Amino acid sequence: MPERELPDGGLDDVDAVTGAVLAASRLLVAVSARSLAEVEERVTLPQFRMLMVLFTRGATKLVALADHLQVAPSTAMRMVDRLIAAGLADRQTNPDSRRETLLRLTDEGRRTVEHVSARRRAEVAAIVERLAPHQRAALIEALTAFSEAGGEPPLPAPAGPHPLGWAADVTTARDT
Repeated sequence: MPERELPDGGLDDVDAVTGAVLAASRLLVAVSARSLAEVEERVTLPQFRMLMVLFTRGATKLVALADHLQVAPSTAMRMVDRLIAAGLADRQTNPDSRRETLLRLTDEGRRTVEHVSARRRAEVAAIVERLAPHQRAALIEALTAFSEAGGEPPLPAPAGPHPLGWAADVTTARDT
């Protein structure tokens, strides 16, 4: 896309922004992969993503889980089966409709999400600490706007020493 002039006389270079976001995404994917290193024999990145959805959203129907992950229900079912076999998730009957099955994390699944997320948060924090304060403020503004444009809900205020650092409000999700 070409550059566009902004009302204040500056230029809006969509290609430059896109390139910067792609470079940052490579870094974040590398951080994600490193944070999964200790559990990679049991959990792949797509499976961890599923665990994170279950962690943040609580017990979920398969169709809703597949929709959220943007995969076919059959793909989601295979992933769930692997997570159940690994002891990280399980099925339960929906108390509101006995014909439905809900998928949820086991205690081991919850501990896995918390451990991986703490490692990821520590590594991201180490990178952020190398930025000047004004760069941090600009990054908050830019990433918040980017997340909102992509439909990602805002992060809750940190709840303790090791908040997850990504996804929806965990306290609310667990209690629903």
